[in-house]
Amino acid sequence: MNISPWLTVIVTLGIVAAYEGRLAMAQRRTPQRLARSVHASLREDWFAAISAQPGSEILAVQTLRNSLMSATMAASTAVLGLMGALSLTAPTLHANLGDAVWPHFTPRLAMELVLLCLLFASLVSSVMAVRYYNHAGFIGGMPVGSTQRLQWAATGTAYVRKAGLLYSWGLRQLILLVPVVAFVLHPLAGVAGALVVVVALIQFDRYRIEND
Repeated sequence: MNISPWLTVIVTLGIVAAYEGRLAMAQRRTPQRLARSVHASLREDWFAAISAQPGSEILAVQTLRNSLMSATMAASTAVLGLMGALSLTAPTLHANLGDAVWPHFTPRLAMELVLLCLLFASLVSSVMAVRYYNHAGFIGGMPVGSTQRLQWAATGTAYVRKAGLLYSWGLRQLILLVPVVAFVLHPLAGVAGALVVVVALIQFDRYRIEND
């Protein structure tokens, strides 16, 4: 059975896009059932609680530094993957887009461009998460009850929320690389990889209490 590579590209990306679209709709309707929304509220509540407890400045800074290091590792992974992908795809990109009068797009080239875009997006998200965690660390280190801490409390809460969301987006984009890399190895493997990733993401995105 001969299946068009372009059809496998559409199916592979379509499966992931359909799930992400459905998730975005669920985010608006029932955010309390999604881990992303619940965990964002958890970080906000944590910062509010830590800001109301005198003597918790060191704990706040240590917790935020741990999160910052996690985001830094994700950024490092993304930049190393981006450098490696550019090295591997440079000959193909030059052959199809460099000297040609009209760019010649192939299914493999299209997925290689998607691969580079995902790695770049993951890098940017992770770096921005590092930035927000860094600033939140300065706020969390201010003495509880001080005028400066009260002045920056709302900003600290917002930064902790944004940093967590950006970090999760960076990790998510790395996970979405699986079907793209699988497609580069074999077109049909991309479809299988997309299905596997969606099944895994369903479990990660759903929020449920273990006792329920």
